[in-house]
Amino acid sequence: MSENPSRSAVDLRSDTVTQPTTAMRAAMMAAPLGDDVFGDDPTVNALQERIAALTGKQAALFMPSGTQSNLCGILAHCGRGDEYIVGQLAHTYRYEGGGAAVFGSVQPQPLTQDAQGRMQIADIAAAIKPDDPHFARTRLLCLENTWNGHVMPDDYLRSATALAREKGLNTHLDGARVFNAAVASAAPGQGARARLREIADHFDSLSVCFSKGLGAPVGSALCGSHELIQRGRRIRKMAGGGLRQAGMLAACALHALDHHVARLADDHAHARRLADGLQGIDGLAVKSAETNIVFVDVADARGPALLDFLKANGVLATGLIGLRFVTHLDVDTAGIDHTIATVRRFFAEAPTPSTAAVRIGLY
Repeated sequence: MSENPSRSAVDLRSDTVTQPTTAMRAAMMAAPLGDDVFGDDPTVNALQERIAALTGKQAALFMPSGTQSNLCGILAHCGRGDEYIVGQLAHTYRYEGGGAAVFGSVQPQPLTQDAQGRMQIADIAAAIKPDDPHFARTRLLCLENTWNGHVMPDDYLRSATALAREKGLNTHLDGARVFNAAVASAAPGQGARARLREIADHFDSLSVCFSKGLGAPVGSALCGSHELIQRGRRIRKMAGGGLRQAGMLAACALHALDHHVARLADDHAHARRLADGLQGIDGLAVKSAETNIVFVDVADARGPALLDFLKANGVLATGLIGLRFVTHLDVDTAGIDHTIATVRRFFAEAPTPSTAAVRIGLY
């Protein structure tokens, strides 16, 4: 549970709401510092070397956010007039402000995804443009793992990235929750770090977030070849991402890598407990939890009322693309059980409206 007792609500809006633990704050204050724009912050350099090694890439670059990390990755792969193939609902297309198009004149080519976030291999192949002046130049395939809490299967990652290589495309992974994917899909006795390396090996570059399940307050890293990271560094500077004594933030990420990876399994267990506890409620359709995200469809237009009821009873959630609960290190079993009891009490007490069923959600 949280080491911040003032946070009394069960906050399931996102795993971005985590607060630094006492030990993480101590690591932050003890971090040796330099100036990262000059490249001499020792703690930032240590983090970059560490995450590059963990992902099996030559180099890495610390960024303020996953959005900036993905932006720098896409623009490092693509130039003006190029395009990247991406899922219609993928974060790099839908939820990052159109940055690649706005800042880099890079055209997205969005494709339909299935319930697990996968684009059909045949659709990817059909979307790759011929080398002709009429078309944008297809340069990059972007995937996401996890996607809405789903772990992308290895056979899909292998097939999609093999097609990209065959067609001369580079590949980038939005790995905002890739550590969740690694923990959830590691074979018995394998370990999350070895599994992370397997996932990363499919891609030329990937963005790894420290401020979601790993619990750091700020930061992501772009990982790739020396050449790609050099290009990414220039783009990061133009995007305003050159920080000075960033080692205070990098220390939090290093602490998270040392102490918060294996415990992601606790978040996954809490999500399963929540999903199981909400099963069987008339008016709810609960989707099973693979990692730390639970989606719920609410019937009879009662979604907004449910969100208000939860908030009034100390449970925070929001609505955007499907009612979503996200577990993290500041949520414990008691919080999950309180959430289940609160939802059940709402449906036991609330009258059923006569309006048609609707879907509400959060992201």
